[in-house]
Amino acid sequence: MSTEGVHGGRVRASWDEYFMNIAREVATRATCDRKHVGAVIVREKAILATGYNGSIRGMPHCDDEGHLMEDGHCVRTVHAEANAIVHAARHGVSIADASIYVTASPCWACFRLIANAGIRRIVFGEFYRDQRIFEISQRIGIDLVDLSGASGAGR
Repeated sequence: MSTEGVHGGRVRASWDEYFMNIAREVATRATCDRKHVGAVIVREKAILATGYNGSIRGMPHCDDEGHLMEDGHCVRTVHAEANAIVHAARHGVSIADASIYVTASPCWACFRLIANAGIRRIVFGEFYRDQRIFEISQRIGIDLVDLSGASGAGR
């Protein structure tokens, strides 16, 4: 754990660690056991929206009826990042210039949603599948922060 400071003999988590810890807790609500993912959208150290991977509202979850597989992917599930963006939209919360904390790096579809929503920073806890996000984020000015301790290069 990096230190933001020692206060009264205890070490405080950095802001990135703090929000990633919250994203991990959000992931405990996920209903697709193929990958439990949580997302937290933050601006100016305030949480704007959260999301986890789960089924379409009102539809059965993978945990209830099993996976709906197409081309090796479960399509019953709406991804955590998409659910967080939708959560903000449903409640009229602007997420422009925000950061998103995700327990796993976004898939290509979610990366495109994040970019078009105006989110400027993606912090992720582990790399998941799609190398394209590294090149494209650099080209369009989105900061990628890898908290896994491993660099995205060479994967």
